[in-house]
Amino acid sequence: MRVLLACLAGMAGLLVYLAMVLWAGDHVQGWHWALQLPFFVLAGFVWVFPIRRLMVWAVRR
Repeated sequence: MRVLLACLAGMAGLLVYLAMVLWAGDHVQGWHWALQLPFFVLAGFVWVFPIRRLMVWAVRR
């Protein structure tokens, strides 16, 4: 049951995160490339930490 709940929460969370990054990315597109780079690098890695915690929680006994 925990794995199913984690999958559903993870998918919902990733969809919300994706929507926020896409919205913010529209505003970042007008910036200089040197300012865009850190934004997109961070946006590409930040999602890993909450998903990792969710995965650890899902497999915990």
